[in-house]
Amino acid sequence: MNSDGLFLSNDILMSVEKPERYIGHEVNSCIKDPEDIRVRFVMCFPDVYEIGMSHLGIQILYDMFNSFPDVWCERVYSPWVDLDKVMREKHIPLFTLESQRPVREADFLGITIQYEMCYTNILQVLDLSGIPLASADRTWEDPIVIGGGPCTYNPEPIAEFFDIFYIGEGETRYRELLDLYEKCRDENVSREEFLFKASQIPGLYVPSLYNVEYNEDQTIKSFLPAKEGVPEKIRKEVVKDLDDTYYPKKPVVPYIRCVQDRVVLEIMRGCIRGCRFCQAGELYRPVRERSVDKLLETVYQMLDSTGYEEVSLSSLSSSDYTHLPELLDKLIVECEKRKVNITLPSLRIDAFSLDVMNKVEDIKKTSVTFAPEAGSQRLRNVINKGLTEEDILSGSAQAIKGGWTKFKFYFMLGHPFETDDDILGIGDLANKVAAEFFELVPKDERKNGPISITVSTSFFVPKPFTAFQWAPQCTQDEFIRKAYVCRSGIASQLNQKRIHYNWHDADTSVIEALLARGDRRVAGVIRKVYEKGGIYDAWSDYYSHARWIESLEECGLDLDFYAYRERGGEEIFPWDFIDIGVSKRFLYNEYKKAKEGLITENCRAKCNGCGAASFQAGICPGAISAPLK
Repeated sequence: MNSDGLFLSNDILMSVEKPERYIGHEVNSCIKDPEDIRVRFVMCFPDVYEIGMSHLGIQILYDMFNSFPDVWCERVYSPWVDLDKVMREKHIPLFTLESQRPVREADFLGITIQYEMCYTNILQVLDLSGIPLASADRTWEDPIVIGGGPCTYNPEPIAEFFDIFYIGEGETRYRELLDLYEKCRDENVSREEFLFKASQIPGLYVPSLYNVEYNEDQTIKSFLPAKEGVPEKIRKEVVKDLDDTYYPKKPVVPYIRCVQDRVVLEIMRGCIRGCRFCQAGELYRPVRERSVDKLLETVYQMLDSTGYEEVSLSSLSSSDYTHLPELLDKLIVECEKRKVNITLPSLRIDAFSLDVMNKVEDIKKTSVTFAPEAGSQRLRNVINKGLTEEDILSGSAQAIKGGWTKFKFYFMLGHPFETDDDILGIGDLANKVAAEFFELVPKDERKNGPISITVSTSFFVPKPFTAFQWAPQCTQDEFIRKAYVCRSGIASQLNQKRIHYNWHDADTSVIEALLARGDRRVAGVIRKVYEKGGIYDAWSDYYSHARWIESLEECGLDLDFYAYRERGGEEIFPWDFIDIGVSKRFLYNEYKKAKEGLITENCRAKCNGCGAASFQAGICPGAISAPLK
């Protein structure tokens, strides 16, 4: 350590970009006396500090673990490429921010996995820590490596790198796991015996205790426990009462600007909408809300402890929070006193939402965001978006009358059952919004200039536990063709000069599909990509498509098999051993309804029997939690 108690020397810190990423001791970070604790738990986000520090899940678990007197939770993030190079050259082990001690000395390394393209960074973290990449090669000299987050709902492509996966919401079972760990270490049981005992805790999946067999056509023949007593199914963990759980009252405040440089207030979990491409909408069912009183109590404490000047109300669909008017009325009064701004991402653009935006936004009228996802009404019905063209145009008109001139529209190309006419509808819809502006705003009243519309398209990636998990993905060439169809459709519009178009990279989308729906054999590909120098694949500057294709070929795996083929109705998926409440039968029925262009009503309008009611929580029929008012 240097004279300031930091792991890196001053010379190294001064030679890398943003040394604040590595020095720790931020406001509200937790420092404990090592003599007073029994378990050191290192929480990792396998991406750069500014992104990892913005992740609410880690803030929640950090607060929860450090509330336990016998546990010290510390943090680590992926070193940026400049420090990565220095650490390899000088053989410097990866270290935690709080104690500035090597990660390998910890009892647990918990890795939050939000995005498939971060998988190579997981290997970077293990490698720089001196932890064997494969679980099978580890001993009690190494931490227990446990993964959590949305990507663990198909953990198989990274199964060999993890000792345990926590399936579901982290607030419920970790205390039980930590108690088991302390008991097993006191009794000097083997690592293997501890992992077996851990597999008995609900929500915990130990990959080494399961065997997979494959058919001749490379699909899965069977996925079964390797020994008696190991559960065949892992049921996700769910917090039933969001008011009675952990939430950080004193979140860690970074020294440098991060993606979420504000107080983040989670108002609800889950979504009522049921978009057929959306994984989060299924994973986080049932819909559960926090009470207004609890939210107000929490947000005031967070503002007092951080000094932030902005609050973001977080959820998958903030407009669907039933107490939003009451919450905002009370929050606005207090935030005006404190000169704190309020932002509401994930609003559905309607008269109510625009009225809300008028109340809470700076009077800058920055931009209005729509996410129609598809250009035609036919395709919006296919994906069950629950949004009509009339909704979009009336919302646009309301925004134009309210003084907004900048609009952002998000669409997805490559949806199942999409046609070129659906794609051309994107330009047609944007043109109609532009035409509304010129019709509604006289020339002499256009103080902020003419309307500006940005159309952005991403490419469809089929994900586990969605209605489209059976669907084929487009090839790179087909994605690019569709982007050109979209661009030509926009270029043909009368108001084309007011419409700007950009699209996501096609190469990463197909690799994302490989990793999202892959099986255990894909681990070899990830390892080879890493060995060839692949890290920060989520960043376009460091992504190499050739490296992935070459590694696939070397492993004898076929991208067509994982990305481009339609799955059969009876096929066993790598993630079928996980029970998220929403049944496979329900999702397959949704896939069939998509083919016919039939819609499914949202959860508040009608219970569609998805299976999430089995958790007896939130808005589902038979829920034991307090009824919504």
